[in-house]
Amino acid sequence: MEQNEMLNGIEQLKNGEIAQILIKKEDFLTFRQIIVNREDFKHFRGIAQHGGDVIYTYIEEARS
Repeated sequence: MEQNEMLNGIEQLKNGEIAQILIKKEDFLTFRQIIVNREDFKHFRGIAQHGGDVIYTYIEEARS
């Protein structure tokens, strides 16, 4: 997944256009680097999947 695809997916997730985004194991570090630099980082919830993939959702209330 290209970085611009990730950025687009993040915005769609934030805006409620999509419910979740699947990040493959090989793209995880790049994706994580993008979201940790965002102001709304704590609104993203990652759920690890078997095999190393992660499903991210966007939650309204920031996690602690």
